[in-house]
Amino acid sequence: MKLLKLSHMALGIIVIIIVIGVIIFLSISFYITMFGGGPFVPTPMKAVHEVLKHAKIKKGEKVYDIGAGDGRFIHFAEKDYKAKAIGFEIDPFVYFISKIRKYIWGWKGNVLRANFLKKSIKDADLIICYMLPRSLAKFQIKFEKELKKGSRIVSYAFHIGTMKPKKVIPKNGGISQIFIYQL
Repeated sequence: MKLLKLSHMALGIIVIIIVIGVIIFLSISFYITMFGGGPFVPTPMKAVHEVLKHAKIKKGEKVYDIGAGDGRFIHFAEKDYKAKAIGFEIDPFVYFISKIRKYIWGWKGNVLRANFLKKSIKDADLIICYMLPRSLAKFQIKFEKELKKGSRIVSYAFHIGTMKPKKVIPKNGGISQIFIYQL
């Protein structure tokens, strides 16, 4: 009987530790959402394919997705266009979702848990982003400073600061505008 009480107490302590861990994990995720690039809003799959089609990705190109979320852009950039795709995701909760998709469903590409502002993007042929305008305006400086001539940026739904797009694909049904830039 005494052993049974101890095992219940140990189980209770384990549950409390797990709950505290989840609360801390989600608090960090919430903080990053509020003060980082923005909330995790998955791009509709139809829009993912439309963005990638308009990006005109060539085989072997280096593609970066900033705020990669669950990794859907980089998965299809590698799978359908044979690009070398890497995503940056700062939110630990969303990063975890990308790893689940990669290992359980065999998604391609690689999502790094990293702040892309602290990474070099000099070798990028293409940057894909679905971020809020305030974040994109901040990122414009890095894009103009680091990206090589001819690099492309495709932004889903929002324009990038004061940059002038080369082309704007109009909203079509459930797909938002697509802004295409070239340096």
